[in-house]
Amino acid sequence: MKEIKLINFTDLSNDEKKIILEWRNNQNIKKWMYTQDDINLESHLNFIDSLKNSKDKLYFLVKKEDENIGVVYFTNLTKKEVYFGLYANPTIKTLGVGRILEEISIDFVFNSLNARKLKLEVFEDNIQVINLHRKYNFKKSGEKFVDNKKVICMELNNIDLIIKVKNDWSTNTITKCTY
Repeated sequence: MKEIKLINFTDLSNDEKKIILEWRNNQNIKKWMYTQDDINLESHLNFIDSLKNSKDKLYFLVKKEDENIGVVYFTNLTKKEVYFGLYANPTIKTLGVGRILEEISIDFVFNSLNARKLKLEVFEDNIQVINLHRKYNFKKSGEKFVDNKKVICMELNNIDLIIKVKNDWSTNTITKCTY
């Protein structure tokens, strides 16, 4: 059985916090983020500490059978339209990690947070991630520019998810999930 665990950043060990920082500063991760500068340890730890009192953000380390496979995060939690992002552990080459992170995010937002809409923003040239989102029925809802780079805005309504599951979501990669 595949077991997926979401561990809140505020519950991470110091070693896990440092691992997340290494991932976030990895060139293959940060090139897709709005903040592309390296983040120092003090700023990283302060950010995680700030999450303890935040009512509108949740950040999780995702583990699959005790292997750290990525990060999912949710913002704008005070609304029924939640934003999310994800990134895979850049040091592993396991196939399907993006699907797992996507599915866990969708499940968490609609079944635990009870949101009506899941939104995201992705750089236009991040074709692989745009195609992943499209596989899960996300639709383009707009575009904008951030630091002169075009960003595609996408969203998934919970009714679109129901249609997607009914029609063809037969390759469910998650069999057990612990939040």
